[in-house]
Amino acid sequence: MSCLATFKTTSMALLFERACRAAGISARIVPVPRKLSSSCGLACDFPCEERERVDAVVLENKIEVSGFHEM
Repeated sequence: MSCLATFKTTSMALLFERACRAAGISARIVPVPRKLSSSCGLACDFPCEERERVDAVVLENKIEVSGFHEM
């Protein structure tokens, strides 16, 4: 299953992708699906089974995530 993280700013989306990849988590920038809203229009796709590690990366790097969504 795939999960999406959404953000209010493009810089947070880019930081999230970079920090996840540095931690060995497969993450990639994608457009936000129309059914979800985000002011910057970018989301980051990652494997849902990595959610605990993603949460740790977000805390460690002080990344502001608007929301997490299972797709």
